[in-house]
Amino acid sequence: MTNEDSNHPTFSSKSEKGITGRKIIYDKDGKPCRACNTLLDFQLVTGKVSDSGPSTGLGKLGSSLGVLGNQTKVNGYAKEDPPDVEQLGRSSWSLLHSIAAAYPVSPNDKQRSEMKQFMTLFSHVYPCWWCAKDFEDFIKKNSPKVGSRDELGLWMCEAHNEVNEKLGKSKFDCSFWKNRWIDGWD
Repeated sequence: MTNEDSNHPTFSSKSEKGITGRKIIYDKDGKPCRACNTLLDFQLVTGKVSDSGPSTGLGKLGSSLGVLGNQTKVNGYAKEDPPDVEQLGRSSWSLLHSIAAAYPVSPNDKQRSEMKQFMTLFSHVYPCWWCAKDFEDFIKKNSPKVGSRDELGLWMCEAHNEVNEKLGKSKFDCSFWKNRWIDGWD
C-alpha cells in the first residue's frame, strides 16, 4: 500500500501508532525510519521496549527524561542515540527561524533567489522523508515570501504553525516573531 507519492510507501501490516500516539513512519525498505519517529516509538517497533514502556520502570516518563539513552562510552565518546523526530524538529525550526531573523531587511535579487532555493533544497534533504515531503508540499502551496526580513519571518512562523497544528500543538502568535527570534522579550 502506498500513499499519494509512490516513492513513499506506508505499511498497514505493521504498527500504525507508537507508544506516544504518533503514527509510525517506515522507510522505503520497510524498516522504521529512525529520523521520522520518536526514540521511544522507534525502540518499540524495533523490539527494544515493550508497549508498557522501558524496563527502567519509569514508563514513558523515563524515556522523555532521557533514561533510555545509553551514556556509556566507546573509544572515549559518549554513546548518544541519533536525533529523533522531535529533536530534529526543534533544532531545525530553531535554525530556520534564526536564518529568517538574520535575513536582510531589504534583500537583493540574488539573496531572494538563494533563499527560495535554500528552502526548496532543505525540503529535499531533510532527514525525515515524511517531514520533508510535508514541507515540500507546503512550499508548493505557499511559496516562500522572501521580499524582506519581515515577510520571511512571518512566512516561517506560518509554516511552523501549520506543522504545530498538525501535531496538535498550540500556534504561536506570529505578531511576536521578532521578539522570539530577533529582539528578545525585554
